[in-house]
Amino acid sequence: MTHPLLDLAPLTASRFASIERRVAALLGTGQDVVIMQGEALLPLEGCIRGGARAGSTALNVVTGPYGQTFGDWLRDCGARVVDLDVPFHTAVTAGQVEEALAAHPEIDFVSLVHAEAATGNTNPVAEIGEVVRAHGALFMLDAVASVGAEPLLPDAWGVDLCVIGAQKAMGGPAGVSAVSVSERAWERMAANPAAPRRSYLSLMDWKERWIDGGRRALLHAPAQLEMLALEACVERIEAEGLDAVMARHASAAAATRAGALALGGGLTPYVHEVKDAAPVATTLRAPDGLDARDLVAAALAADPSLPLIAGGGALAKEMIRVNHYGVDAARGVVQSSLAALGGALAEQGRQVDLEGARRAVGENW
Repeated sequence: MTHPLLDLAPLTASRFASIERRVAALLGTGQDVVIMQGEALLPLEGCIRGGARAGSTALNVVTGPYGQTFGDWLRDCGARVVDLDVPFHTAVTAGQVEEALAAHPEIDFVSLVHAEAATGNTNPVAEIGEVVRAHGALFMLDAVASVGAEPLLPDAWGVDLCVIGAQKAMGGPAGVSAVSVSERAWERMAANPAAPRRSYLSLMDWKERWIDGGRRALLHAPAQLEMLALEACVERIEAEGLDAVMARHASAAAATRAGALALGGGLTPYVHEVKDAAPVATTLRAPDGLDARDLVAAALAADPSLPLIAGGGALAKEMIRVNHYGVDAARGVVQSSLAALGGALAEQGRQVDLEGARRAVGENW
C-alpha cells in the first residue's frame, strides 16, 4: 500500500535548484542562496563559524535570547566580542551601532536579529546596514522571524549573510532553512582556515561542491518532506502576494496590541513603542501579582490550539506572547486569543472588557 508522505520519488538536483531560485526571488536577492537541511540554528552557527575566527572582533547586538546565543558562538570561535545590550522592550538604533563601531574600529563582523519573536521587538535593519557598510564589517542578519512578515531586502541593505527559516511568517516547516551569501562573505570564509569544511555546518562545502559545480550534484540526500513543504509554502506566498502576506501580519500585530489595551485587566504591551514592535508576535506584560504561565495555561485550557505561550527563561513569569504568524495572522485567531486571555484574567478577579477588545481588533485590522 503506497503512502503519499512515504513513497516519494527522490528529490532531484534540478528540483532542489528550482526551490533555491524561488527562495532567492522571495528575498529579492542576486546573491547565492544555500538551502540548509535543518532548523535555522544550523546556518546561523555555520555563518558565525565561517565568518568569525581567532583575531576577529565582533559586534554582537543583543535584543533578545538569540543575540545572547550568537555571542556564545562568537567567543567559542576565538573572536573578541563587543556585546551591545539593548533592553528587550525596545529596539537598537543605527546611532547606537555607529557609536559602538566608532569606539571599536577593529570590528570586522556584526551580528543582529531582525525581528525577535521571543521578545516581540524588531530592529531597523536598513539604517543599521548603512552604518555597517560604511564601517566595512561583514554583516550577518537573523531574519528567521521577519521574512514574509515585514520588508527584507538583504542586497539593498548590505547584508552579507541573511538567514531565514520557514516556520514563522512563511507558514512552513521548521526543519529547513536558507541563507543568502554575498561575495564578500564567501571570500571571508574561504580565507578562514577555521571555517567548517567537510561538516554539516559548512557553507563552503555547498559553495565548492554544489554552486561551483553548477548545481548538478547534491552533497547528500536532502530532507525531502521539508524541501517539498518549503516549496509549497513559497507557492502559497506567491499566490497570495508577498505584499498581502506582510500586510496581513501588520494587521495582526496592530489588532492584537489594540485589542489587548482595550481588554484591560492589567495587561500592557511589553514593547513600549509601536515602531519597535515585531509583526510576528505581540508580547504582553502580565498584571502585577499574576504569573504569566498560569494565565497562559488557563487560556489554553479553554482552547489548546491558540498560539499563546509564556515568555522563556527569566521572562517566564512576566511575559505573555501572542504569536500571530503564518496561518495564525488571522483576525479570528487574534480575537480568540484575546478572548481566552480575558477569560483567564476574569477567573483571577480582574475586570476585563471582552466586547471592547473585540471591537478594537475589528477597528485595527
